[in-house]
Amino acid sequence: MQVTPPMSPGRAREIAASFDLRALPPDFHANPYPVYAALREQEPVRRMPDGSWFLTRHADLVAVYRDAQGFSSDKKVEFTPKYGEGAPLLEHHTTSLVFNDPPLHTRVRKLIMGALTRRAIADMEPGLVKLVDQLLDAIEAKGGGDLIEDFASAIPVEIIGNLLGVPHAERGPLRGWSLAILGALEPKLTREQEDLGNRSVLEFLDYLKILVAERRRHPGDPEHDVLTRLIQGEGAGEQLTETELLQNCIFILNAGHETTTNLIGNALVALQEWPGEKERLLAAIGRRPDWAALEPLMTLAVDEFLRFESSNQLGNRRALRACEVGGVALPEGALVTLCIGAANRDPAQFGEAEVMDLRREDNRHLAFGFGIHQCAGLSLARLEGRIAIGRFLARFPRYRLTEAPTRGGRARFRGFLRAPFAVE
Repeated sequence: MQVTPPMSPGRAREIAASFDLRALPPDFHANPYPVYAALREQEPVRRMPDGSWFLTRHADLVAVYRDAQGFSSDKKVEFTPKYGEGAPLLEHHTTSLVFNDPPLHTRVRKLIMGALTRRAIADMEPGLVKLVDQLLDAIEAKGGGDLIEDFASAIPVEIIGNLLGVPHAERGPLRGWSLAILGALEPKLTREQEDLGNRSVLEFLDYLKILVAERRRHPGDPEHDVLTRLIQGEGAGEQLTETELLQNCIFILNAGHETTTNLIGNALVALQEWPGEKERLLAAIGRRPDWAALEPLMTLAVDEFLRFESSNQLGNRRALRACEVGGVALPEGALVTLCIGAANRDPAQFGEAEVMDLRREDNRHLAFGFGIHQCAGLSLARLEGRIAIGRFLARFPRYRLTEAPTRGGRARFRGFLRAPFAVE
């Protein structure tokens, strides 16, 4: 089944010529990559209608990521007019780890990374395998289901729920809150999206206040429990304020949920469009897989899925001084959009960039970002991807989509809302 509709070069150039993140046509959302290619060729550092700049080359994104002194991740200037003073979405997004500079970024990242050590992630593997196998058992019993609702989205919610110590019976609203809050990061919002995002932040905060109070009374193991670690801090100067604590708990769930859901869902759908790569992967997995021996191959495959269909397509920075990027002069205060989806298919960096090659070596994709803001949970995301995709294929090598999947219709996060499938 062809999921990604083709786009003619002429149509791609037409969209690129008037490219505006706040006015994107439906065929762009269905397949943005021809438009990104046209932008890379015609205007790789493009001035947008709102005065911001849009970057599509891999080398230019890396240059901006590397210059943390020259480009800020703090979003107060950008998000205050977008959400309005005092809005719950404004407080959340301008307090979370990803949209801040040191020292807040450094303090929070250090605390989170302390609970995401190599050993801690390895300790999660048996529980993750058990969870995935239980989901696969349920799918087999029904003869299919939905790749997103019944599989891809269920995995990260459980993993992040475990990290924060959210009781299983209380995890029901987490996915809805996450989708609404992250959906409000889109370049253009409807009033309904904005209201839902603000309401979701408030509901999430109300829940977390109860969870945090309970954890203060009964602390968990800070070596594995991220919430306990964030509450306790690591000595003088590391303690988070109550607002920082609560908002970064929301961030941890959102960051670990949406991107990993998209990784797994995008991968399993992409394999339907690339049957040769699917068969090659199945041949390697075999009937009785040796998962330890397969880890290097599955790691390559996961990184290629991330490159080819980046879960997070866009990032943002603000120039703290006048500078030059890609031969174009940017003024102080320039708002810059980093197009990760375009950079990850830049032929200057990747051979046969439009081909999904699951054995691609030296895959320097930017799906996890780069520099001081590189994703803190990248090792956990790779583990989830390896186990979820590998074990799904081993159990259901002949799965098939039963109807065209439904895209999320968003520019920043690329994934599916629904993907009905059947198994033999």
